[in-house]
Amino acid sequence: MEYRIAIIPGDGVGDEISKEAERVLNAAADKFGFKATTEWFDWGCDRYLEKGRLMPKDGLDILKPFDAIFLGCVGDERKVPDHISLTLLLDIRKGFKQYANLRPIRLYPGVPTPIRTATPETVDFVVIRENNEGEYSGTGAFFRPDEPEGFAIQNSIFSRAGTERVMRYSFDLAEKRKAAGYKGMVTNCTKSNALNYSMVFWDKIYAEVAAEHPDIATDKALVDAMTMWMVKKPEWFDVVVASNLFGDIITDLGSMLQGGMGLAAGGNINPEREFPSMFEPIHGSAPKYQGQNVVNPLASIESVRMMLDFLGQEAAADAIGDAIKAVLAKGEVRTRDLGGSAGTREMGEAVTAALLKD
Repeated sequence: MEYRIAIIPGDGVGDEISKEAERVLNAAADKFGFKATTEWFDWGCDRYLEKGRLMPKDGLDILKPFDAIFLGCVGDERKVPDHISLTLLLDIRKGFKQYANLRPIRLYPGVPTPIRTATPETVDFVVIRENNEGEYSGTGAFFRPDEPEGFAIQNSIFSRAGTERVMRYSFDLAEKRKAAGYKGMVTNCTKSNALNYSMVFWDKIYAEVAAEHPDIATDKALVDAMTMWMVKKPEWFDVVVASNLFGDIITDLGSMLQGGMGLAAGGNINPEREFPSMFEPIHGSAPKYQGQNVVNPLASIESVRMMLDFLGQEAAADAIGDAIKAVLAKGEVRTRDLGGSAGTREMGEAVTAALLKD
């Protein structure tokens, strides 16, 4: 089996973490008997400054034949405003109908976390963030913004089709997790007490889809209460479904439960596989650390694990997870964010060695 993987390192530390992701991907391919052919694309802020575009006009056509995409990180506000650089990510997500943002929140043994209630036994759930519309639909207008009576309008768009499909993905995932021994519950993260159109509509469709899955438990949490309960009782959650904005916020809190941004990975999923899905660490580009070999690459390696699982290479994905767990549990190689002094490359090499160990 051969897979074509597009690698877009992006900005800042993207090149360094992408190299470690590719290192582990190649090691897994060698060990488990498949081939991973990678192609790198220099799309991002530097390209924007040189050519006026973050990626070519036909960028989506270039990416479409690939089996999956690995994205390092996007943005360097010293060069390009964030609301412009982020369009690289958003254009791929929307253009390829990657409407389910998959964020596992899992704490590995041996990883320090600032949250006292977080343990490997209590932190093991998944957030599904609607990824194509909602609050990030990108529609609105300015009206005389520099005058006293000026104002801005930002529209949130929740379509029935878009909301139904992310709800169904969440309940289907809960079915799979229940079969694997998890609770089998979908928590609806909402704010319908204040957002009396968008979130009331969201709740209505959640209830309709829930009725199609009578063996899956239902749960509801207003987003402000959700942040409290994630800290107070993280073991309560199994699958959480949230809108684009709410999912964006609560998954950053989730990263603290699991030990920090350096371990937080995400997948932008096109469940129908009509287009390639994209996998990425969710930390930023950290341009101030560029070239210093200090950033934790585990989120990128976790993204590769998710990618291989999605591509059907479950044994390879499980082995990468076991390798990460072994390195963290042993505690000899730790990056700065984990209280150690190891560099980006050293952590990547340690996970690769653990992966290849018989």
